[in-house]
Amino acid sequence: MTNDLNQDQRMHRICSSLADAGWNVTLVGRMKKKSTPLLAMPFTQKRMNCLFEKGPAFYLEYNLRLWIYLLRIAKGTKVVYSVDTDTVLACSMAARITGKPLIYDAHEYFTETPELIRRPVVKAIWAMIERISLPYAALCITVSQSLADILGQLAGKKFHTILNVPTKDTSGYDDHKQSGKPYILYQGMVNEGRGLENMIRALPSIPDTDLVIAGDGDIMDTIRQLAASGPVSNRVILAGWQTPDQLKALTRDASLGLNLLESHSKSYYYSLANKYFDYMHAGVPCLSMDFPEYRRINDEYQTGILIKSTDPTLIADKVNSLFANPGTLNQMKKNCRKASEIFCWDREKIKLVELVDGLL
Repeated sequence: MTNDLNQDQRMHRICSSLADAGWNVTLVGRMKKKSTPLLAMPFTQKRMNCLFEKGPAFYLEYNLRLWIYLLRIAKGTKVVYSVDTDTVLACSMAARITGKPLIYDAHEYFTETPELIRRPVVKAIWAMIERISLPYAALCITVSQSLADILGQLAGKKFHTILNVPTKDTSGYDDHKQSGKPYILYQGMVNEGRGLENMIRALPSIPDTDLVIAGDGDIMDTIRQLAASGPVSNRVILAGWQTPDQLKALTRDASLGLNLLESHSKSYYYSLANKYFDYMHAGVPCLSMDFPEYRRINDEYQTGILIKSTDPTLIADKVNSLFANPGTLNQMKKNCRKASEIFCWDREKIKLVELVDGLL
């Protein structure tokens, strides 16, 4: 994968589950200037040092380094596991040369992300990489049924759904008491199209509530400037990256989770984000977009509220209406706990291990 490994809880779960099942797993990422020491994990981790941090030069360099590394360790390798399109070229080439089965794991609709939909030439290059690489995949998985249907049709291959959900953990539900000022929590990448700008603009109309942003990303400077220049500068807390344990504690104390996305990106429209389930497992209702996967779950379990757009006035109205009805809010918390029994890694890892073991 192309991140620095520490914040990717999906891959932590996947690699740990495969290690528990008897696989000897090495998770490969890259070293960034701001990378913190690797977290202790029950599998091997490797970060590659690259001359470039971003852009075409980085992707070319990283895939070349990755390809060479995979060829060097080919003798002891049983399976090559590629995470997203930005690693699949090196992985597919190495798998083809060495005769190893290739797993392709799509965490998103890569060519329809906000970063690519307005850059047709770059988008076409990534689409070409998918076309020449995916035919060699022996197993394809993704994070939602909608994406499985769409990507499967485009690639002409079956995509299996492995939900991006936490391990079941109900400790602290009964004895946990919220302390301090109420806050709305956003966790994850601070990138374009996540609705954070409009959430900050809506905050002046939501009284006595802070906004905590736990993460970092491409538009962090924009978010920092917007928060500092507005009337709620003392109510926007930029918490930065948190360890998984720190993030769990921060989430448990939140009044509402935030999962806002812009609808112009098909990747976002068909998403089923891990943060959505992280809020659920913490017993925290979520403000999510009225997109297919979130609508499907919310219709059955009522774990939060759905919103049609990220308009600041609409955001404020939805949040204030929920906070004005503590009975509804408490029922949603109970619904979250019930739903977390269904949407949990304890179930998903069984499917994952069966699929990977089946390759051999």
